[in-house]
Amino acid sequence: MLKVLYDHQCFSYQEYGGVSRYFIELIKHIKLSGNAQSELALKYSNNQYLEELKEINSKSFLKGKKFTGKTTLLNFLNKRSSKKQIRKGNFDIFHPTYYDPYFLKEISSKPFVITVYDMTHEIFPDSVNKFDKTAENKKILVDKSKKIIAISENTKKDLIRILNVPSEKVEVIYLASSLKKATGLDKTYLNLPDRYILYVGSRKYYKNFKNALLAFEELVKNDDNLFLVCSGGGKFGREELGLFKSKNLMSKILYRPADDISLSILYSNALTFLFPSFYEGFGIPVLEAMNCDCPLALSNVSSLPEIGADAANYFDPYDYMDIYNTLSSIIYNNSNREKLIEAGRKRRINFSWIKTTNETIKLYEKII
Repeated sequence: MLKVLYDHQCFSYQEYGGVSRYFIELIKHIKLSGNAQSELALKYSNNQYLEELKEINSKSFLKGKKFTGKTTLLNFLNKRSSKKQIRKGNFDIFHPTYYDPYFLKEISSKPFVITVYDMTHEIFPDSVNKFDKTAENKKILVDKSKKIIAISENTKKDLIRILNVPSEKVEVIYLASSLKKATGLDKTYLNLPDRYILYVGSRKYYKNFKNALLAFEELVKNDDNLFLVCSGGGKFGREELGLFKSKNLMSKILYRPADDISLSILYSNALTFLFPSFYEGFGIPVLEAMNCDCPLALSNVSSLPEIGADAANYFDPYDYMDIYNTLSSIIYNNSNREKLIEAGRKRRINFSWIKTTNETIKLYEKII
């Protein structure tokens, strides 16, 4: 039986997050399929999803304690442990969970597959820390890998265009979402307002939160009962709070946690989900919203039209008034909202972790 080895990387860095969720679902569904075996080269982790996998024997690492260098130390210990397991060679194919090429000297002649999630570092280099080696490391692994998994056709095109990767080396395998619609818990659980637009994820430059804020500012001029709820991406910083205050929006913009239960409630009760990003490699929140019957207002760029298809209303992310008009057409038009929700129910059938896993196993088998 085919044996796959995954490494520690995303589980060293993420307590929650799309990348670690992806690999947890692969590991879980590979076991359920009975067509392959998988192992995780890992010693310590504080990743919340690992608790779902009782067979993964990892220990928590100073859980609840925060200090400078904690993640670096955790990564160092796990890397050392991963190297030992890789050197044993008790696997047919290796699948690193991120772009650190530390394993190249240990892997011998065994093949490896790399998943490319997006080309953000290459497209927006000015937003990347000068010490960040992600783009450089990605290029090394893309060149040396046996095959590349791209999580959308758009990411595949970017790979070919930016890194000159041969088309035949890249296979598109879509992701899925584990989130389900909230049942038994209502808005009072998170002290949510009756009417709100939902924004999920980071608010840094390419995510285009600035234009989302400008569009929201226009909306509340004539709708005092409307709120903007943000989740994920860290709590509001001093600069953001100062901006909200200058626009008299402090009481109108709320932050809520991004664990699965909270997200399910947030999506399930929102008037619409707003995703104004300039660039996405896939857009997991699009599927999360669909799964929770939340209508979609999406940028008309990168992978978002590919994933959202006819289940969303689209806008130009560079034009905040276009965002405003699109939000208005959803918030104040119940028949449009219902149409988008129904289209989302049909669209989401195309994405499942079983499908993702089966296509990934086929790729592994093709290489072997």
